[in-house]
Amino acid sequence: MTWASPKDSPRMTAYPRSVTWIVVSVGGLAFFLFFASWILISYPIGSTVRLYFYGFDSSQNLDFTIYPGNQTTTIVPRDDKDVNIVVNNAPSESDLQVPIDSNGGASRDKSNLAPESNSQVPISSTSPPVSLESKETKDHIAPLPALSPALTKEEDAKPVADPSKSIEIDKQISLSLPNKSNSVDVGSNDTAVSSDSKSGAVQSSSSQSGHDTKNAPVDTGCDLYHGSWIYDTRGPLYTNNTCPVLTQMQNCQGNGRPDKEYENWRWKPSQCDLPRFDPKKFLELMRGKTLAFIGDSVARNQMESMLCILWQVEAPINRGNRRMQRYFFRSTSVTIARIWSSWLVKQTSEPFDFAPAGVTKLHLDAPDDNFMEFIPKFDVIVLSSGHWFAKQSVYILNNEIVGGQLWWPHKSRPKKVNNVDAFGISVETILTSLVTHPNYKGLTIVRSYSPDHYEGGAWNTGGSCTGKTKPLAVGELVENGFTQIMYKKQVSGFNRAIKKATNKSKLRLMDITEAFGYRHDGHPGPYRNPDPNKITKRGPDGKPPPQDCLHWCMPGPVDTWNEIVNEIIRREYEGNKGFPS
Repeated sequence: MTWASPKDSPRMTAYPRSVTWIVVSVGGLAFFLFFASWILISYPIGSTVRLYFYGFDSSQNLDFTIYPGNQTTTIVPRDDKDVNIVVNNAPSESDLQVPIDSNGGASRDKSNLAPESNSQVPISSTSPPVSLESKETKDHIAPLPALSPALTKEEDAKPVADPSKSIEIDKQISLSLPNKSNSVDVGSNDTAVSSDSKSGAVQSSSSQSGHDTKNAPVDTGCDLYHGSWIYDTRGPLYTNNTCPVLTQMQNCQGNGRPDKEYENWRWKPSQCDLPRFDPKKFLELMRGKTLAFIGDSVARNQMESMLCILWQVEAPINRGNRRMQRYFFRSTSVTIARIWSSWLVKQTSEPFDFAPAGVTKLHLDAPDDNFMEFIPKFDVIVLSSGHWFAKQSVYILNNEIVGGQLWWPHKSRPKKVNNVDAFGISVETILTSLVTHPNYKGLTIVRSYSPDHYEGGAWNTGGSCTGKTKPLAVGELVENGFTQIMYKKQVSGFNRAIKKATNKSKLRLMDITEAFGYRHDGHPGPYRNPDPNKITKRGPDGKPPPQDCLHWCMPGPVDTWNEIVNEIIRREYEGNKGFPS
């Protein structure tokens, strides 16, 4: 049988050509695939792409070796693109080298380095060295310290190798090895603490890892107020040059103070970590809410510290007036407010009984009516008082003059209430007015009595804190009798007020007195103004110059108060699905 088709038909000649073309195409494609496969095997383009975009090639070998004992971590990206992370025995001297940019950028100021390096850092494991591959451990690498002592923006740590840079970090860390052999936690950062039950200074050049302050939750049952002061190489959350609302008297660097180490000590609770303040997270936590600082000049000190921290991520709008300072953060509708109240109770100047005009009268059983009308508008209140009870005033209780400070005309007439007792009564009065207020549902934080450090006398009799450059060590603290009795009276008033609570508000004591007793280095001292000719040393007669050993340098220890405030708020509301409505 034959096909019927005209001779020399184009249709008949097309078939052989099509078959030939298909065979040639398949053969060429096979050759191309073979050649491409050989190229990919010999030269992995995926690693090249990762290196180009991320600066890290996952095909490189990383050796993570952990040894028990005092340790330092060194991260060294070398020119051969092999990234080695090695844990070595701690050297005898603290040495921090930071990256130098291609333009010769300056490294971290040596003033941010720990003055000593003999810190004892325990390792909670006696296991032999563990070698881990990069895939299981790359998320556990601690972030590098910031180059600037300004706000450290904490981000998820990523292993980055740049052949053009050499990075060597020397820092004390604590490694907690879990049961699983394929992971290591570099975030615990437990620091050696003296067996002494009191808080003390423990030197450490450790830098909290990103897991401590960003991801890891803090045990809500942990005691925040017993621990130690550790040296943090990352430096403060801001500088005096990055905060426009800093009161000049607390601008210690701007006033010529020559040392800076006091800025770098952080508070470390014994049984947990106090997260480093994250201003973005705080503003989100407080979204739509108002935080008010009410009290004396130490309250202003703390409020300005809070503003300085938050200012690093957003400049607020000033909406204040003569009665109240108010700063509004537009991104989250958060308001930070401050109201001045020297004693937190009602004060008048008119004549009363045998007390003449011109002398301040304190009605110890009535709250300060200058701010009570604003209370329902506040979601969190931080109270500060105590130091003004050393100033001249008359004490009135139950419509009767019962005592006075630096004023008492009738020597034969005994006082019923002295200034210490008056402080305790005032604490009970203001707190009772808050926990019984029918329209207040917020959180009240009572910051305990802030210790001063006038050594050798009072503020007006030659007391001094000149030359203090680091926290007191355990065993060096000499208890201040006045501070201790004021603290006890404050706690007693706090406890009495709790028993009278009738509303849904919350009352918390921020117990910082003991811990801050060790921070005699954190005050302005003689560096109270920018005058270049001011006297900063004792005279020939040994008399110290005028100085401030009550308020706190900024940046400085006062910033820790706001880290504690942040943690108190987080504990109270983050786990309870937000603020009460």
